[in-house]
Amino acid sequence: MEQTRTSTPPLSAAGAVRLTGFAHGGGCACKIPPGELEDAVRGLTGQPGAGVLVGLDDGDDAAAVLVREDLAVLSTADFFTPVVDDAYDWGRIAAANALSDVYAMGGRPVMAINLVGWPREKLPMELLTEVLRGGLAVASEAGCPVIGGHSIDDPEPKYGMAVTGVADPGRLLRNDAAAPGLPLTLTKPIGVGLLNNRHKATGEVFAEAVATMTRLNRDAAEAALAAGARAATDVTGFGLLGHLHKMCRASGVGAVLDRAAVPLVEGAEEALRDGYVSGGTRRNLDWVRPHLRSAAGVDEDDLLLLADAQTSGGLLVVGEVPGYPVVGHTVAGSGIEVR
Repeated sequence: MEQTRTSTPPLSAAGAVRLTGFAHGGGCACKIPPGELEDAVRGLTGQPGAGVLVGLDDGDDAAAVLVREDLAVLSTADFFTPVVDDAYDWGRIAAANALSDVYAMGGRPVMAINLVGWPREKLPMELLTEVLRGGLAVASEAGCPVIGGHSIDDPEPKYGMAVTGVADPGRLLRNDAAAPGLPLTLTKPIGVGLLNNRHKATGEVFAEAVATMTRLNRDAAEAALAAGARAATDVTGFGLLGHLHKMCRASGVGAVLDRAAVPLVEGAEEALRDGYVSGGTRRNLDWVRPHLRSAAGVDEDDLLLLADAQTSGGLLVVGEVPGYPVVGHTVAGSGIEVR
């Protein structure tokens, strides 16, 4: 499904520039594979630092530093290549995705700066303005001012944000705080990676996928905190299985996942049937497979769907969160069983 960049801008049938044609991969599917990334940073963990509450060790969603007894500062950055052709929507999606790391830690974003790579000789600056305008719209919805940023001339367009947030240090949602015997709640449907890959290949637009990716995780985070949750992560490029594996491994627990209970974006199953599976999704499944057990009736397509590389996905919360579906539960032990 990959498209090769050409010397002239890829155009739709109507003559509009197709941003996804400039990208080797789209959205969070362009992440470095999880196994390779962990190998690269393996020797960098365990850094000492006064007040470091959450560092690099467990691959959490954001760093957390204690600056006052009642105040933790959160820091994160996230950017990626175009996931949709509409510049404004790409900006909205990228901003929601970057802000999500703060919500996944139980925090509130207070400031963001833009991160931009732009092929200035191939794409008009007016399109970049639309990207930035989309990012600003979502950040404004979050009550988070966007103050400046950094840009480079880049052959492949990239956009995202570095975000600073604040949280109550006693109420952080962490990767390593899951306990056995608790429900697993998922706050957004999965399958947007399949639809984004179909969009890149065909130009078809999937409004529900865009709506899902641009929706903030703010309300879900507030509901998780109100329900007393202590462990959570957001589901992005490593897929539901990948992020669940990381949380289980960090917490020393196992999990049972109910495939039929996992909500799907409309059209995801059809995109899977038609073969729009990204390379990132296949790498996710390969990485997690040694830690998986599949019940009778769970086939390879089921696993690919659960490993689908999401962009701006929902929160995976250990605990029941009213208003959102329960998709499994944690158990004593290790590994993930898919039923």
